[in-house]
Amino acid sequence: MNQPLICMTLTGRTLEEDVNLVKKYEKQVDIVELRVDCLSEDEQFYARRFPTMIQLPCILTIRRDIDGGKFTGGEFSRTNLFARALAFANEDKSRNFAFVDFEDDYHIPSIQDTAMAFGIKIIRSTHVMNPVEVNIKGRYEKMRKTGYEIPKIAFTPRSLDDVTSLFSQSREITDYEHILCAMGPEGLPSRILAAFSNSFLTYVSPNETIDCMKDIGHIDMLTLTNIYRFKNISKKTKLFGITGWPLIKTLSPKIHNAGYQKHNIDAVYIPIRTPDISKALNFCDRMKVKGLSVTIPHKESVLYYLGEQSPEVVQIGACNTIVKNGDKWCGYNTDATGFQIALEEFIGSEKIKRRKVAVIGAGGAAKAVVYALKQMGAKVCIFNRTEEHAQQLADRYGFNYCKLDTHCIEKLDEYSSLIIQTTSVGMNSEDKSSNELDPIFFYKFRGDEMVFDLIYTPSTTPLMLRASKKGCRTCNGYKMLEYQAYEQFKLFTGKEY
Repeated sequence: MNQPLICMTLTGRTLEEDVNLVKKYEKQVDIVELRVDCLSEDEQFYARRFPTMIQLPCILTIRRDIDGGKFTGGEFSRTNLFARALAFANEDKSRNFAFVDFEDDYHIPSIQDTAMAFGIKIIRSTHVMNPVEVNIKGRYEKMRKTGYEIPKIAFTPRSLDDVTSLFSQSREITDYEHILCAMGPEGLPSRILAAFSNSFLTYVSPNETIDCMKDIGHIDMLTLTNIYRFKNISKKTKLFGITGWPLIKTLSPKIHNAGYQKHNIDAVYIPIRTPDISKALNFCDRMKVKGLSVTIPHKESVLYYLGEQSPEVVQIGACNTIVKNGDKWCGYNTDATGFQIALEEFIGSEKIKRRKVAVIGAGGAAKAVVYALKQMGAKVCIFNRTEEHAQQLADRYGFNYCKLDTHCIEKLDEYSSLIIQTTSVGMNSEDKSSNELDPIFFYKFRGDEMVFDLIYTPSTTPLMLRASKKGCRTCNGYKMLEYQAYEQFKLFTGKEY
């Protein structure tokens, strides 16, 4: 099989809008897909012109609403659009559509014969929008009515296990071109690792229109080419990744993949999204993933699956890094080191010793933070909504604890010279501080507090914004992310970042 192509899906309302996007990104993609169903009703009648307006091969697609598209007219109307778009084909094949996408249940002999007569290849597609088990090879064989079609299956996985199955089943399909992808957030590996599934192409969207395709899990082509270096991925490429849920916005792939490029290492680091750590590890075992970053909510649940734990993991009770050694996973914690370096840069190492520090939260991230603060000689009080969890963590190091609610203001004020926020509250939010987005919304800042929020997306959280308006010094978690990633990189590759 050849290297998978990058296909940019065009969902503009006008042909001109789509042409402009092709001109902007034509160096990043190999082929484009014109989604006629996304064009305005007037523009749909002129789709035939499109191949002559660009310099790239083009797929003609008119996707029905039942298949996740926007075409709501009847099949008679859609057939007329296909006929208009394929009619009057040019003797110069480069000025015609190179491919046409027909669903598996769409069989109009005259239209199909017209396409084949002019050398237009047929993509025979099926879209399984509701999560079901998919027999990929069996369905492919039924879809190939002739030896000329390229079968395509796009399905919504029930869980990451279905994505794992996709790769396993695809290993048996090597004798003809096909397109295979899992949709939604858990399906992202199938798009990045198309080379591993022998897929003919992978679909991408430009940033300008990606919101139209976000529900089905499209990735933008600049991220695919610049961060994941898609064109360099082969079946020999070593795999690393990060697992968590929902893992919507993570900068870890950017950091790690830049390191592989810097050191000329044939490796790629990808998001593996799942709410179930066991399914992430099953994926990693089947795909021979060499190392994995572990984030919310799996830092504690992953411990059960480790064959070996570093002294830091044993002490902290949380793990953010696992490395495959033979047939077992070895667990490490780089959060503590990353946090310590970042905190020292923020306030200075000498200013931490004996300082009273408030830690908000008692989860996996908090455990690494508290461990580091103990090493640094700080005095800590742990605030958490579930008081029992705060007590358990505090007792491990001889620290104070307090239930996090409106009644803890006096205690929080006592330890407020440095406030460290470790929960996910406020993550991915650009909104103002509120009960839902600010874990200490009830606390009134004086202006002399320092606030360290482990969240890095957004760069200024609602809590940080409220604190800075009162004159407080604030710091987000990006530097901690960087420093812990450097330690992970060394564990994964044996090289300094």
